[in-house]
Amino acid sequence: MKRNVLYIEDNEKIGSWVKEELELRGFSVQWLLSGEGAEQEVNQHEIVILDIMLPGLDGFTVGKRLKKAAPAVPILLLSARTSIADKVEGLQFADDYLMKPFHTDELVARLEVLIRRRGGTHSERISLGNQIEVDPEGQMIFDKRTGEEIILTGRQHQILMYFLRHPNQVLPKEQIYEAIWEEAYLTGDKTLMVHIHRLRQKLERHPDSPEIIETLKGIGYRVKL
Repeated sequence: MKRNVLYIEDNEKIGSWVKEELELRGFSVQWLLSGEGAEQEVNQHEIVILDIMLPGLDGFTVGKRLKKAAPAVPILLLSARTSIADKVEGLQFADDYLMKPFHTDELVARLEVLIRRRGGTHSERISLGNQIEVDPEGQMIFDKRTGEEIILTGRQHQILMYFLRHPNQVLPKEQIYEAIWEEAYLTGDKTLMVHIHRLRQKLERHPDSPEIIETLKGIGYRVKL
């Protein structure tokens, strides 16, 4: 089922690109060039993506009105502004804040996190190593030391969840690649290795000596629970 997004962005080049990318990833996007009429539309959507720099009413004003009209609908703010004051003001009503320029993988990951939070799912968490916890139903990852959520890209998230569906199993790299990318693995392809490396950078205390994602040389990988 497609997830409905209300996207408010006046820059037509950026707006067209984001709308296309999200629709390729299974979202249904209603794109508005300004905040006009947004209050009447917001309850028809699961989430709002809101640019701060808008013609007429700015994103702060629009966001506050949307949150009042639909308190349960999460708002993700987009902004090229770098000041802490702007971020603090935005987070008075928004649920997350993403700086421009951004990668669509990160945008999608943040959207999925906010939508899962809205669903209010709760489950017993899975521990990975000494510092990572995973909520398997909400599919959220947390740093136990800080309590903060760890945001993964779409591919990183898919790889981790695949490992968790096959705990303690040695998984050949070919099997992982073909399950995630849904295409044949070509000998020598480094794509999976690069994604595993980046995933370790986010999860492992010492990425060069991983404790969570174990490499079995010449075979593949394993995650022990």
